[in-house]
Amino acid sequence: MNEVQRHNGILSLLEEKQTINVNHIIEQFHVSPATARRDIAKLDELGKLKKVRNGAERIEGKKRTWSPLNIDSTEHYEEKERIAVQAAQLCQPGDSVVINCGSTAFLLGQQLCGQDVQIVTNYFPLASYLINEDHDDVIIIGGQYNKAQHIFLNPAPDSLGSYAGNWMFTSGKGLTETGLYKADMLTAVAEQQMLEQIDKLVVVVDSSKVGQRTGMLFCSAEKIDIVITGKEADPRVVAALEAQGTQVILV
Repeated sequence: MNEVQRHNGILSLLEEKQTINVNHIIEQFHVSPATARRDIAKLDELGKLKKVRNGAERIEGKKRTWSPLNIDSTEHYEEKERIAVQAAQLCQPGDSVVINCGSTAFLLGQQLCGQDVQIVTNYFPLASYLINEDHDDVIIIGGQYNKAQHIFLNPAPDSLGSYAGNWMFTSGKGLTETGLYKADMLTAVAEQQMLEQIDKLVVVVDSSKVGQRTGMLFCSAEKIDIVITGKEADPRVVAALEAQGTQVILV
């Protein structure tokens, strides 16, 4: 794991916790105390966190959000766009495609818009975009609207039993040889209901997420058919996933 990936991981930890200490970094990223302190100092200089005694704390502030109007300002945009282009190439005319929430998911929806594929989603920004662009076949999974995540959630355990898809594309906060991790439990549980209804599960994550273990385990690596990520992804994790039978595509 390089320095950039480690710094992204530290900031992801701070999204979950108000504060972290040097030992958290040492244990999570297998680095020396000197490296952990140096990482904190550098991120403090960049204004990404606040350095405190023996650790760091999150800088409170309004989280930058993206929308269909400013999608190109999202973090790692160019890499996510390459991932979306590659993911779209997996789909064939007539396929049914489940797309979950996030900026990479939205970019994938843009790539598939207008093609002969059925798109199933509970992600409101994507559904709105597809409808506005007159995509022919859109299925919106219903339920209660969750404003924070911009998705529809249905608490009934079998609410998605009638839906099925050839492909399911999903992302997360972290991906290791153990599996895919998601930070938001409500989102994860809603998506888990679809896992038994699809033929192929494709994980689309930018390279900064590879090697990170953040949040809850969404699914084990053995359930992931394909991973599409950037060329900067941690090679150790890539090799471990491939050894378990997961196809990894680097873009």
